[in-house]
Amino acid sequence: MTQGLIVTGTDTGVGKTVFAAALAGALQATYWKPIQCGLADGGDSTRVQELAGLAPDRILPEAYRLAMPASPHRAAEAEEIEISLSRLGLPEVSGPLVVEGAGGLMVPLNRQALMIDLFAWWRLPVVLVARTALGTINHSLLSIEALNGRNIPILGIAFVGEEIADTERTITEMGNVRRLGRLPLLDTLTPAKLAAAFAAGFRVEDFR
Repeated sequence: MTQGLIVTGTDTGVGKTVFAAALAGALQATYWKPIQCGLADGGDSTRVQELAGLAPDRILPEAYRLAMPASPHRAAEAEEIEISLSRLGLPEVSGPLVVEGAGGLMVPLNRQALMIDLFAWWRLPVVLVARTALGTINHSLLSIEALNGRNIPILGIAFVGEEIADTERTITEMGNVRRLGRLPLLDTLTPAKLAAAFAAGFRVEDFR
């Protein structure tokens, strides 16, 4: 049975790819982004490998690489294909696996299934990445409620951004989830600075 974690976000652009890179590097895990939408910058797998300092064989190829930077269902339709869940079974790897979702939980994969349906099938613990900016309480509590509604295990919540203690406390207490830590916004993003920020803000033992 694959031992791993799912990294998902409360929304697009909350910092989950940078967090996933930090986590994969700290665990020396294998990283997999099964669905990549938008290839203008090479995709998230390339960025994660660079930021995490992982060997090439620790980056698994995507099941779907779609050019359009859009929801998976729309990006797939633009290429006249349909994403099939049967191609998205968890890979067997040696050691820990970090799987990064595309967008948020309710992003459509096709006209029948959502990203959260894939997570429910995989049954791996989820790390929910949330920004600390205005609006995050609503997005975070809705995401937690959706995960709970499908009995998907939540390892905890990881915040990204400036410290806003009351917001973080409100989400963790009202959502009844563990606060794993916070990754600050870095002026310059390098592998060394990201690793140091993760080590300062999180306990790697919480992810094992």
